[in-house]
Amino acid sequence: MSRELKTGFVAVVVIALFIWGFNFLKGENIFAKSQRHFFVEYNNIQGLKKSSSVTINGLQVGSVVDIKFNTNPEKRGKLIVELLIENDFQFSKSSIAKIYSASLMGGQSLAIIPSYEGEMAIDGDSLKGEVESDIFSSVGEKLNPLQAKLENVIVSADSLLVGLNQTLTIESRKSLNKSIKGIEYTINDFRKTLGSVNQLLDSSKVGIKNTFDNTRVITENLMKLSDTLVNANIGMTIKKAQESLDYVNQLMVGVQKGEGTLGKLVKDDAMYNNLTNMSKELEELIREMKLNPKRFVHFSLFGKKAEPYNPDKNKKAEIKN
Repeated sequence: MSRELKTGFVAVVVIALFIWGFNFLKGENIFAKSQRHFFVEYNNIQGLKKSSSVTINGLQVGSVVDIKFNTNPEKRGKLIVELLIENDFQFSKSSIAKIYSASLMGGQSLAIIPSYEGEMAIDGDSLKGEVESDIFSSVGEKLNPLQAKLENVIVSADSLLVGLNQTLTIESRKSLNKSIKGIEYTINDFRKTLGSVNQLLDSSKVGIKNTFDNTRVITENLMKLSDTLVNANIGMTIKKAQESLDYVNQLMVGVQKGEGTLGKLVKDDAMYNNLTNMSKELEELIREMKLNPKRFVHFSLFGKKAEPYNPDKNKKAEIKN
């Protein structure tokens, strides 16, 4: 082999190695069997760099090969990220390319959230981009509203203290001190009162206990009484009482009509007069028995007759008595 042929062969190998090394540094492997390029648009890439890894379900399938600004005037300021996928894993155009923080120390990676609905993505398609907030960004986003509220509270508290200092003059402060001392005295008196109440309660424990025991006994008796009333046939008793009242009402109606003995006694004047006369005659008979008992009980050995009834003589005897 001539020297010129050797030199040419070495030159070709060097050029091939240079091309391969250049593409390797760019994240491209020219010897890969399947390579597809995808493009994703972002407003902010959160520090994503070229050669950052691209993963699908945690498996690295490619890398970021280029990041540049969008040349479209309507999308000025937006960034276009070019991805190189060296894997033949199929996913649809509706898949999402999400930038996320790979570690707490920094460094961003890109993960494709695959979707299998719709048309499959091919080389040169654009995917939808999203950016996941890292832990520090999330904490900052949550602390910013809290910081604003805290600043407002501090400003309000400062204004309140300034107004309070302007309102509280020396005399007002003295009055406030007196009021605080008065409150302290009141609390002390209240404590003494509580102590007295505690002593009173201690001395009255036995009486209170007896009261509660008596209350318990009364409650038990009431429960027994209620059980007795529940077990008693109250309905039948009330029914019988109602029947008795109805019967009494019927008797009273008969009395009012003059029916029966009691009705005639109430309504018949002749019977009333006869009873009155009979009462008077009975009264005179008893009086005669008291004044002249010998007329009713007569005992004589010589056959002396009893004296006859004499009303005038009875009246004189009553006057003497």
